[in-house]
Amino acid sequence: MSSLVVFCVLLLSATAYALGRRRALRLVGGETHARQLASRPHYYGVYLAMWCALPALLIFFLWILLEPVLLEQWVLRHLPDSYQGLSSDRLSLVLNDIRNLAQGGIVSGQADSAIQAAAEQYKRLQTLARTALWTAVLTFAGLGVQMGYRKISVSFRARNQVEKVLRVFLILASTIAVLTTVGIIFSVLFEAMRFFRLVPWWEFLLGLKWSPQMAIRADQVGASGAFGMIPVFTGTLLIAAIAMAVAVPLGLLSAVYLSEYAPKKARAIVKPILEILAGIPTVVYGFFAALTVGPSIRRVGESLGLSVASESALAAGLVMGIMIVPFISSLSDDVITAVPNDLRDGSLALGATRSETVKKVVLPAALPGIVGGVLLGMSRAVGETMIVVMAAGLAANLTLNPLSAVTTVTVQIVTLLVGDQEFDSPKTLAAFALGLVLFVVTLILNIIALYVVRKYREQYE
Repeated sequence: MSSLVVFCVLLLSATAYALGRRRALRLVGGETHARQLASRPHYYGVYLAMWCALPALLIFFLWILLEPVLLEQWVLRHLPDSYQGLSSDRLSLVLNDIRNLAQGGIVSGQADSAIQAAAEQYKRLQTLARTALWTAVLTFAGLGVQMGYRKISVSFRARNQVEKVLRVFLILASTIAVLTTVGIIFSVLFEAMRFFRLVPWWEFLLGLKWSPQMAIRADQVGASGAFGMIPVFTGTLLIAAIAMAVAVPLGLLSAVYLSEYAPKKARAIVKPILEILAGIPTVVYGFFAALTVGPSIRRVGESLGLSVASESALAAGLVMGIMIVPFISSLSDDVITAVPNDLRDGSLALGATRSETVKKVVLPAALPGIVGGVLLGMSRAVGETMIVVMAAGLAANLTLNPLSAVTTVTVQIVTLLVGDQEFDSPKTLAAFALGLVLFVVTLILNIIALYVVRKYREQYE
C-alpha cells in the first residue's frame, strides 16, 4: 500500500506541474509572452508540484513511523488485567502473536479469546488507519495545490522559492550523511569499549600474538585466546604496500601517457580497455591470484632456492595492485587533463622540453587530484577481503617476508563475525576493536593526504 500512496502522490505532483506551468503562461497570454514572467514557466510548475508533494509526503512518512507504535500501544492497553502485569519480554511475545494472528500467520501457542479479540481489533484498526492515511495524504496534497495555485502571479518569483526548497534538501542530505557517519563511529566505539573491558587495551594494541579462539569448557587447553593486533595490522600494511608499489607507478605512468603523449585514437581505445579492470569482480581476481599468480611465484621461488608458502602476501599484493591500477589511472588522467593549457604553453615557451613540462609543471599542478586517487586506491587495498582470503591465507604471522602467508584486518573481522556469535564474547567484540583501530589508521592517512594537498595547492593559487 505504501508504494501505491507514493505513486499517487507523484502522479498528482506531475499533474500539478502541468497545472502550474499552464497557469503562469495563461497569465501572460501564452508562450510568446513568457518573458513577462518573473521566472521561467517551468519554475511555476515545479513550485506547484512541490506544494502538492511535500505536505503529502511529510504526512505519509510521519504516519508510517507513528502508526505501528500507536496501534500496538492501543491494543496492549485494552488487554485484560491478567496481561497487564506481564514483563516487557512476555508482552512483546503476546503482541507478536496478536500481529501474526491479525495477518493470518502462525502464533507461538494456543491463542485464547482475549488474544483473538485483540487480533480482530488490531485488524480493524489497521484498516481504519489505511483509510485515514489515504484521506490525509490526498487532503494535504489538494490543499497544497490550492495554496500554491493562488500564489502564482506574473510578478511572483517562483525560481527563488524553488531554490530555497532545494537548498533545504541539500542541507538535509549533508546532515543525514554526517549523522550517519557519527552513528557508525559511535556504534563501533561503544562495542570496542565493551571489548576493552574484557581484554586490557595494552594487550590488544601491543600484543604480538593473534589467536581469538576462546575456550568452550573450563578444562579446555590451548584455547584461552590472544588478542594482540600487531600481526594482523602488519599483514594489512604489508599487502597494502605491495599493492600500492604495483598500482601507483603503473597507474600514474599510464595516466601521463594517455593525457600527454597518446594520440586521440590510441587514448580512445586504451583507456576503456584499462578501465575494464575496474569492473572485474574481486572474486575473479582472487581466483587469478590463487590459481595462477600464487603457484607461479612458488615455482620461481623454489627454483631460486627460496621457501615460498602456498598462499603468500606477494601473490595477494600483486593481484590487488593490478586491481587498483584503473582507479589511480582514471582519476589521475582526469586531473592531469584538467590542468590549464596555459601552464603547459608557458613552460614550453620558456624553452622547457615536454618531459620537463610534465615533471615540473603539470604533475605538481595536478598533485591534489593524484593524491586523492592514490588515497582511494589505498582505501581499496586496506579494505579488500576476497583476494586476501583466496591468495594470502588466514594465518596471523608477524612477518615482513612477502613470501609468507599473512592475514589482514578485514579478513579477521569477517572471520570473527561469521555464523551465530555471542556479542558478549571477547572473540566477537574483537572485530569492533579491529574496526575502530582501522578507522583511526584511515583517518590518519586522510589527514596526511589533506596536508599534502593543501601544501601544494597553495603554490599554484
